[in-house]
Amino acid sequence: MLTSILNAWKIPDLRKRLLLTAAVLAIYRFGAWLPTPGVDAESVRKLFDSSANTTVLGYLNLFSGQALQNLSLFALGIMPYITASIFMQLIVVVVPSLEAMQKEGESGQRRITQYTRYLTCGLAIAQSSLYVYIFHKGSALGGSNALPNLTIRAFLLIVLSLTAGAMLLMWLGELVTRRGVGNGQSLLIFASILTSIPLAISAWLNGDVFEKLSLPCVMVAVILGVVFINEGQRRIPIQYAKRSIGGFGSAAEATYLPMKVNQAGVIPVIFAAAILVLPPTFGKLFSPLNFLADWLAPASWASIVFEFILIVAFTFFYTAAVAFKPVEQADNLRKQGGFIPGIRPGRPTAAFLDRVLMRLTFPGALYLGTIAVLPTIFIKEAHFSQATARALGGTSMLIIVGVALDTMRQIQSQVMMRHYEGFLK
Repeated sequence: MLTSILNAWKIPDLRKRLLLTAAVLAIYRFGAWLPTPGVDAESVRKLFDSSANTTVLGYLNLFSGQALQNLSLFALGIMPYITASIFMQLIVVVVPSLEAMQKEGESGQRRITQYTRYLTCGLAIAQSSLYVYIFHKGSALGGSNALPNLTIRAFLLIVLSLTAGAMLLMWLGELVTRRGVGNGQSLLIFASILTSIPLAISAWLNGDVFEKLSLPCVMVAVILGVVFINEGQRRIPIQYAKRSIGGFGSAAEATYLPMKVNQAGVIPVIFAAAILVLPPTFGKLFSPLNFLADWLAPASWASIVFEFILIVAFTFFYTAAVAFKPVEQADNLRKQGGFIPGIRPGRPTAAFLDRVLMRLTFPGALYLGTIAVLPTIFIKEAHFSQATARALGGTSMLIIVGVALDTMRQIQSQVMMRHYEGFLK
C-alpha cells in the first residue's frame, strides 16, 4: 500500500489528485468542529454524555465523524447524499422513464445526478429538522434539553446551516470523485469512522486482559475475511470471433469476464446501517413506539438479526438490479462479436450469466452478513465498551477495509495507466 502511494506521489498529476483529496478531508474535519449558529455545543455534549443516549445517538455520531455530538456544521455528514444515491439507483430500475433517461448517455446521467442532488437537499432538510427536534426534546431521550429556548427563527437558522453543510459535503465528495483519488462519498464515511478509532483504542487499552488479547485476533480475522471476499472472483472465458478491419484480418481473441463474489461492495452494509438507526430514534421520541427503542437498539439481538437479513437481501437486490445486469452484459458481448464457449449468444448467454451470478451472490451475501455481525456478537458477549463496539464492530470494519481496498485499487490502476509504454517507445 505504501509503495503504491509513493509511486503515485512521483507522478505530478496523481500528486495533485492526492493533495486535493487530502485537502477535502482536512476541510471535512474542520467543519466537523465548526459550531452551528444558535447552538450551545456544551449542552449538546452533555446530552451525549448521558448513559441513556450512548446507544442511539452514539451510533449516529459515528457516521458523522463526531460532528453530531457538537451539532456542528457537518453534523449530517454525507449520509443524506448516500441515501439519495442508493434510492435513485434503485428507483431507476423501477421507473421506465428514468431507465430510458439513464440510457441516453451523458446527458441523461447528468439529469439523474441533478435529481439526486434535489433529493439530497430534501433529505437534509428533513434530517436536520429531526435532529433539532431530538436535541430540543432531549428529556424524552433520558437527558437534558440541549436547545431549551428554541424559536422559529433559531429553528430555521439551524436547519438551514445543517442543510448547507450537507450540500457542501455533497459537492466536496463529487469533487474528489472527479478530480481526486477514489470515491469521494465513501472516503468521507471512511474518514468519519476513523475519527472514532482513537477512542476505541483507548477503551481497549483500559479493558481487561481478555479484551486486550482477543480483540486484535478478531480484527485480523475480519480484515482477512473482507479481503478474501472482496478479491474473490470467477472468470468467465470470452471468445471474440476473427474480424477483418481495413482489409487486414485480426486473429480471434480470448479473454475473460471477471464476476466478483461481492459485486455490491460495501453498499449493502451502509444501507443496513442507515436503516437500523431509524427505529430506535423514533422509538425514543414517540411514546407509542417505545418498544422499538429497546427491541432494535444497536447491538441488541433483534438488531443483529435484522442487520444480517437486510445485508443479505439488499446484496441480492443491488447486485441483480444495479451492479451487474446479465441481459445488458449479454447484449454488449453480442454487439462486440464475443461469446462464451459452449453458450449461444443472446438469451442463453444472459441466462447463463444470471445463473452464475446467483451462485456467486448467495455465498457472497451470507459471507458479507456474517462478517458484519460476528464481531458485534463477540464484542457484545465479551461485554466490551460501547466505544469499542461502535468503532471496531463488524459494520465499521467492513466499511474501513472495503473503502481502503477500493481506493488502493484505483491508485494502482492510475499508476499502471501512466507507466504503460506499450511495445513501441
